[in-house]
Amino acid sequence: MTKPVVAILFGGVSSEHEVSCLTAASILENIDRERWAPLAIGITKEGEWFLCHEEISPAQIAGGSWRKDPGLRRALLSPDREHHGLWLFDGKAGWWRTRVDAIFPALHGRNGEDGAVQGLAQLAGIPIVGCGVASSALCMDKDLAKSLLAARGVPVAKWLTVTRDGRDDSALLGEIPGKLGWPVFVKPACDGSSVGVSRVNGPEGLSAALDAAFQSGRKVIIEEAVTGAEVECAVLGHPGRAVTSAVLGEIVPKRDLYDYEGKYLDGSTDLYIPARIPEEQTEAIKRAALEAYRILECAGLARVDFFALADGSFILNEINTLPGFTSISMWPKLMMASGMTYPEILTRLIELALEVD
Repeated sequence: MTKPVVAILFGGVSSEHEVSCLTAASILENIDRERWAPLAIGITKEGEWFLCHEEISPAQIAGGSWRKDPGLRRALLSPDREHHGLWLFDGKAGWWRTRVDAIFPALHGRNGEDGAVQGLAQLAGIPIVGCGVASSALCMDKDLAKSLLAARGVPVAKWLTVTRDGRDDSALLGEIPGKLGWPVFVKPACDGSSVGVSRVNGPEGLSAALDAAFQSGRKVIIEEAVTGAEVECAVLGHPGRAVTSAVLGEIVPKRDLYDYEGKYLDGSTDLYIPARIPEEQTEAIKRAALEAYRILECAGLARVDFFALADGSFILNEINTLPGFTSISMWPKLMMASGMTYPEILTRLIELALEVD
């Protein structure tokens, strides 16, 4: 029996390109090759697609040297449903076609987590792991996601939205003390992995923080600082049948901000599984995670992040529809703490994708 072919997309035109390579390496190291036939498709920072041959190791992908391999073949994901797969270029024989049964997007941030590649997969008629076009786009935009969650009664941090063409630093300095207070966090509305995020302790730091955030896009949010434990909940499955991880994880940054370096590079963050919060608060957060997952029409998987407050309440921070799968990433750690092995997690995610019409 022929094994289903799973195209693992990684890299991409995104500020999270390097993190994506780490995720892909972890997936390739752990996928059940008795069950699935993986194809590693690398996307450069310039947007070129390449098929990596089997001799390219996960370590080469993680380190970025895959791009220099002379055996790479150009690849195109065809939107033609009759093709149902990739066109590959062989320098001698020209273009040839190969079927793909499912796509696993090991892509974070723009052009991978925002609905773009999900739309391409939908056009191609190929099942894709994770959320669909609408929910991916909605969850990627922190302003829109918070607006919908707040309207449905889910507690979120207070925020202000600023667009590049509507930016008025003087007006913001007048609004922030009454609406948010100091300090605040300034974030790109549509980026992840804390790229471009700054903690601003007072008026003097606002303009520089906005400049940094606007490098990632045309819309920025300014959020109130919330004092509470940073806890995360893994969700797996389709709406109505989704389940949470048995436990929550807690993040304790050793710096003021849980930033890109702290998440992936320098180990300056302590993780606690299970989170050190009361059981009643844990269960309430798990229920809220499932509710937010349903409201935003997520599917497959998501990581829902919260602040657990000292009085037993909580505030939802954000939802990540393609959380990291590196060796230090919280989503797989939580699912493994719930009794699944890493290969079982990957198999279940692919199975969920194949269940969708």
